[in-house]
Amino acid sequence: MSKYAEQYFRKVTSMFEQTLSESSEAIGRAAALMGAAIVADELIHVIGTGGHSNLGAEEMFWRAGGLVPVDALLDPGTSLMHGALRSNKVERTGGYAKAVLDSYNIVDGVLVIVNAYGINTMTIEVALEAKQRSVPTIGVTSRAFGENVPPGHKARHPSGENLCDIVDVFVDSHMPYGDALVDFEGLGQRVAPSSTLANCFTVNLLVVETVKYLLDRGFEPPLWQSANVPGGEEANEKYQRKYGGRIKHLA
Repeated sequence: MSKYAEQYFRKVTSMFEQTLSESSEAIGRAAALMGAAIVADELIHVIGTGGHSNLGAEEMFWRAGGLVPVDALLDPGTSLMHGALRSNKVERTGGYAKAVLDSYNIVDGVLVIVNAYGINTMTIEVALEAKQRSVPTIGVTSRAFGENVPPGHKARHPSGENLCDIVDVFVDSHMPYGDALVDFEGLGQRVAPSSTLANCFTVNLLVVETVKYLLDRGFEPPLWQSANVPGGEEANEKYQRKYGGRIKHLA
């Protein structure tokens, strides 16, 4: 293995360790919101507001060992499968976020907003619209990235706000500015992104701590089993019956 691969490993590991050490209090507060929603028989809504951040929402949804009452807002507008440049344009389009929240009928529960950069129009408007609906918000993003993007940059929401400053609970993923991690001699652009790893690691910490929150209160956590192991599909059937009409993409 080259020294560059080892560099990537070390930097990713350091990023994870920083999240564990510096974001633990926020993760606990976020888990309390998520756990309370489950106890109240409400949903944990999750949205990735642009490009690869959609993977953070998918990571929380329909996963072995994942929470069942997760409603992933998998809107195709910002998905890369319909075009990378198109995704950038949609995530910068004002008014689009409200239409997405309307289409998923987001009126209660808690909303997890996953966006590595935390600055685009879709991201900021999702958070502001949720606030208008009195839906608590959890933001998974990187303060280091958002605060280093200059005011007036075209990727920003016109307000210039950062997601980390407007959500009810901000969980810092500690992704570094620029996203990519590996330095090659003589190459100006770093190699190997970190944002998806940072997002997925952080949202899974939220899941782990939510399960702990529920167990500490004597509440059995509703968890999916893998459909690829014996008995998995059978164990999941009761949850499919309960949530099939409430979680849009469960069918």
